[in-house]
Amino acid sequence: MKRMFLICAAVMTVFTASAQSKVFFTKEITPESLVKIYKALGVTPTGRVAVKISTGEGGNTHYLKPPFIRQLVEEVNGTIVECCTAYGGSRQDPKKHWETIHDHGFDSIFAVDLMDEFGEIRIPIKDQKHLKYDIVGEHLANYDFMINLAHFKGHAMGGFGGVLKNASIGVASTNGKAYIHSAGKTTDPKLTWSPAYLAAGKTQDLFLESMAAAAQAVHNYFNGKVIYINVMNNMSVDCDCDGHPAKPELQDMGIMASLDPVAVDQACLDKVFNYQGKPGDDNKPLIQRINRQHGTYITDYAQQIGLGTKTYTLINLDEQ
Repeated sequence: MKRMFLICAAVMTVFTASAQSKVFFTKEITPESLVKIYKALGVTPTGRVAVKISTGEGGNTHYLKPPFIRQLVEEVNGTIVECCTAYGGSRQDPKKHWETIHDHGFDSIFAVDLMDEFGEIRIPIKDQKHLKYDIVGEHLANYDFMINLAHFKGHAMGGFGGVLKNASIGVASTNGKAYIHSAGKTTDPKLTWSPAYLAAGKTQDLFLESMAAAAQAVHNYFNGKVIYINVMNNMSVDCDCDGHPAKPELQDMGIMASLDPVAVDQACLDKVFNYQGKPGDDNKPLIQRINRQHGTYITDYAQQIGLGTKTYTLINLDEQ
């Protein structure tokens, strides 16, 4: 078992705002292109490899499908990892979550690990502005390397979801999710979603800061042994955690990958915000959702605390 607490700052991957990170891009969204962009990063996972995805809420059809990710997961001999949610639905209870995993076809192809099914652990957090630790599924300790395979799309509370959300909220246990959403005020999901909390309206930036800090905690826990991939397809304004998401109004854009989580989320944001939309291919709804929740602030804050940099060099694999 990996140690519960890891304090090894000297060997952690460090990014600075003055450096440029490499972000790889391909327009192709196929099983083969997913493997290709992974290989372009030039990093070979070692040990036990966790592939963190969202298995999707029951009723949702936008999540990354098993046939699409299969070649990559087999390439790295990975295990699909997930955690339970904090808002009810088909994935908060482990029994229902396993049913959803089965209904969506993951356990028939892959080894799947519901990391917080039997408990949770606390891991160190560098930025303690709001959180004193990160509460994650206890099985995180069973892995040596993580592939953060995120579906880039909108999100009702975060504005958007990419690798930063997948590392923070995605790896957190049910109690850990409540802890992040409440910016360290509670680990009780019922209190997190109380009308008083939701009506406060002044906690959004604190939530985004907490997500960035939790994402950094997971990155540091693995000593930077993490690969970050965003798949820009089915980009609804709603997350895969929504059982009845809005229909995507923006066409698929491609896949981004990097060793820097801030850079790859920022590259996806830039792609969406700078896109010239047209009828039937409209980026405005997603931009409006992101702006409504001040979603871009997460990359600002993540850069501020040293998780990564918003400055990147985009390498188009389709032109090589």
